[in-house]
Amino acid sequence: MTQIIQSDLTTSQPASRLLSASTLAADDVYNPKGEKLGSIKELMLNINSGKVCYAVLSFGGFLSLGEKLFAVPWSALTVDTDNQRFVMDTDEERLKTAPGFDADNWPNMADATWEKNVNTYYGTTF
Repeated sequence: MTQIIQSDLTTSQPASRLLSASTLAADDVYNPKGEKLGSIKELMLNINSGKVCYAVLSFGGFLSLGEKLFAVPWSALTVDTDNQRFVMDTDEERLKTAPGFDADNWPNMADATWEKNVNTYYGTTF
């Protein structure tokens, strides 16, 4: 379950929202219609910038059997603090045709062509 932490270190700065990365594992992802799309399995960080680049979303399958994984650009997700989950503006049918991979065959996420293709698919910038 996502843990939202409010932080206000000085009175002159607005509060910032921080998420504990360990609480994101297994958080659910829904679309704006309230349909569950899957759950977060991993976060992919850029070690140079310290920013989250992708959330690895698990979709389909049962008890991890037959599930498909997707690297969803972080900017394609929003946090629904009321329901403590993520929201992604897509539907199940579109997700079925998204570029994905299985747990034993991860793509090279540092590859510029792969990055461009994923961001183009989700309509995000890279």
